[in-house]
Amino acid sequence: MSEQGAVGQGADAEGAGGRRIRILLVDDQALVRAGFRMVIDSQPDLEVVGEAADGLAGVQAVQRLAPDLVVMDVRMPVLDGIEATRRIVALPDPPRVVVLTTFDLDEHALAAIRAGASGFLLKDAPPEDMLAALRTVHAGDAVIAPSTTRRLLEHLAPHGCDPVALQSVEHLTEREREVLVAMARGWSNSEIATRLFVAEGTVKTHVGRILAKLDARDRVQAVIVAYDAGLVRPGG
Repeated sequence: MSEQGAVGQGADAEGAGGRRIRILLVDDQALVRAGFRMVIDSQPDLEVVGEAADGLAGVQAVQRLAPDLVVMDVRMPVLDGIEATRRIVALPDPPRVVVLTTFDLDEHALAAIRAGASGFLLKDAPPEDMLAALRTVHAGDAVIAPSTTRRLLEHLAPHGCDPVALQSVEHLTEREREVLVAMARGWSNSEIATRLFVAEGTVKTHVGRILAKLDARDRVQAVIVAYDAGLVRPGG
């Protein structure tokens, strides 16, 4: 793989002892990558371990560098971010992928989320919002919480029911369906616990069972199933 396509950080990036969140930047705009790198590397718990200028180089860099997170642009040469995301999440023990978009409501971002991404970031988001989103996605907790992700799903989700999704949710108990709908509304575990009058630990157990039954990697993927199955209606 050429150094133009993907640039790693070498031994320095590997010397963090696993304590820092390792991030790969995939974007065809060098200035965008430079800006993200500057912000991310300023944090004691985050580090950029590599960059890639197109989707194919990004997939190859994931295999070589084994990052924890990938920040992925959607529109790129050689291989777009949607297909790159699909290939990355199909790898053994894949990193989580956060897609980048210029617009608040972008059907390409939704396509990337459906391909397996765990959320998305706006390129013009404030640095503190970007950092918080990266940490949240890495933790795998409440990744649907940002209102922009939920509004994207509401605006672009299908209006009919998908038979496969409908069959998937049939395996959920009544309480698990309640929790899934609450997740789709953007509620955190603590909010769900309060509104359903149960312990937060019970909610975490329900969430874990929901993800397992739906074969979903995280809350975003589970929420997509909820929309596809018609449990949650766009705008409802």
